[in-house]
Order: sequence, then structure tokens, then C-alpha cells
Amino acid sequence: MPVLVEAGLSRPKQRTLTALATAICNGGLDLDRTGALPAEEAIRYLTAIHGIGPWTAEIYLLFCIGHPDIFPAGDLALQVAVGQALGLETRPSHREVTRIAESWAPWRGIAARLFWAHYRTIAGREAAPTPTAERKNE
Repeated sequence: MPVLVEAGLSRPKQRTLTALATAICNGGLDLDRTGALPAEEAIRYLTAIHGIGPWTAEIYLLFCIGHPDIFPAGDLALQVAVGQALGLETRPSHREVTRIAESWAPWRGIAARLFWAHYRTIAGREAAPTPTAERKNE
């Protein structure tokens, strides 16, 4: 894995990429099938791969597959934006945001994008994940 080291990837990221590549090559992960699954099932399917956590699975489904019903409720910027937009006194928890977002199904992905845009307005900085975004605590 010298190429991965040269690319600057940490050992955990190397292990994750290797597990992901192995799953794809061995037929244990069919990315085409993933987009057709219901949101919860697609997340379970992806997080079965070592090193893929819920946030990574949700972001992949939302931005790469275009899944319409994904709301990454664990995303801090989304929690802040939802709390502010709904006039809540405190930032809602992952569980609270998940409950709130249920009413936006089957279009929770659109709601997430709108709340990231709202966060950008209230915080004055971008919060929507980009291809180079990294998450340390999944």
C-alpha cells in the first residue's frame, strides 16, 4: 500500500479503502443496487463495510447517488440550521433532528440541502460536504 501512504492517507483510511475495494471486486458491494434501496437499508448496506460510518454512507447516497430521502441528522451544521430555522432554544440532538426530518420524507435530501444553504447564510461559511471534506468522528 505504498501508493496510499504516498497519497497521505492514514492507516484507518487505507484499511477502509482496501475493504471497500475488496467488497466491490468480490461482488459483496453493488453500488448500482445501492441507489435503488430504501434509505435505511442503503445505509445499513454501506455501513456493513469496515470503516464506512453512517455519515459517510449518508453523504455518499445524497451527493453521489442522488438519493432523495437522506437527511444526515448527525451533521452538526444541519442540527444548528434546523434548530435556528425552527426557533428552538437549543441545538437539537441527532435523535431530535431525525424525528423532525421524518415529516419531510420522501424528500429529506432536498431538505438537507436547503438547511445547509440556510447554515451558510446564518454562519457565513459553507457547511455542505464537498468531495474533499473529512470527518474525524464518525
